[in-house]
Amino acid sequence: MSVCDPTLEGHSSRVGAHAAAVARRIGWAEDKLEELRLGAALHDVGKVNVRPEVLAKPGRLDDDELAQVRTHPVEGAWLIGGIASLGPALPYVLFHHERWDGAGYPTRRIGIEIPVEGRLLAVVDAFDAMTSSRPYRDALTFEEAVAEVERCAGAQFDPAIAEAFGDAFTAGEITAPDSLSVAV
Repeated sequence: MSVCDPTLEGHSSRVGAHAAAVARRIGWAEDKLEELRLGAALHDVGKVNVRPEVLAKPGRLDDDELAQVRTHPVEGAWLIGGIASLGPALPYVLFHHERWDGAGYPTRRIGIEIPVEGRLLAVVDAFDAMTSSRPYRDALTFEEAVAEVERCAGAQFDPAIAEAFGDAFTAGEITAPDSLSVAV
């Protein structure tokens, strides 16, 4: 994926590791964690259908470019939708940019209408984005990003998942990229 989007280097593995820590906190069984691994690995696959120059743009995106990037959940669902073995990844791929308050995309679902897989990935995907440097902004520290997740609980994020994320961070289960050697 890093060929299409240089910001994605290691992104899926970090999202998967952080998501697994949160999923364990909320009681997901091992079979559900297997689905999570697949979903985390594939959640941004739709970006292969976004123009490379948009993904690699060093500055802020204009409205047209942002609209193109926002197609990636639907594009990803379309790409994997016909492959039965990838079916468990669909809710991660399609719903990871939905917001608890209904202001997300692509379906503008609200609250528990958003599949839990998308609600979980929304938190850890945003956290990884906040803690990764971009050409147009510096990365936040882990502590700053956790505070932002907590601040956005109930608006952008499912409050229960945001709380579990904070608990996992406090317990040392959400760790810096150089310590992600633990299997997801």
